[in-house]
Amino acid sequence: MSAKENEIAFRRWIEAYNERDRQAETDGRAPGYVAHAPGVPEPLDSDAWEEFIFDVFAGAFPDLHLTVEVIGPGEDTVAARMAYRGTHRGEFQGLPPTGRAIAFTAIEINRMEGGRVTEHWFEFDQGRLFEQLGLTVVPGPRLWPRILGHQTRKLGSKLSGSR
Repeated sequence: MSAKENEIAFRRWIEAYNERDRQAETDGRAPGYVAHAPGVPEPLDSDAWEEFIFDVFAGAFPDLHLTVEVIGPGEDTVAARMAYRGTHRGEFQGLPPTGRAIAFTAIEINRMEGGRVTEHWFEFDQGRLFEQLGLTVVPGPRLWPRILGHQTRKLGSKLSGSR
């Protein structure tokens, strides 16, 4: 398919999700679909992906809306910078609803065949999402010495440079 046809198919797939049209979103995925998601140890097949985006993500953020900000279509791939916006109204990874608004961006790369997504990679700033939900990432005990050593060296450089 042409780059333009793949762009149209990808945008249609995103809109199906925004409308929570499970059938249309499923139709946008090719047989053998695989997704690669951050924090998930194994690739997700089509059924696991559907559960992840509709039950887990949309369950926690029922008004979640995806916007294509930048798109780079090709003859067999579509890359996009996406904006995600929503409100935390359901449990998310054990965290009860906070009612907080969330907004983050993601990079998505999609392999396309016949106007359908066959393989999907996405990366997003999980730290930003967790911060907006009121969670803080605390460095583990093995990281503290490195952080303190780095800060000590920075301070030493500033002090020796000011003389």
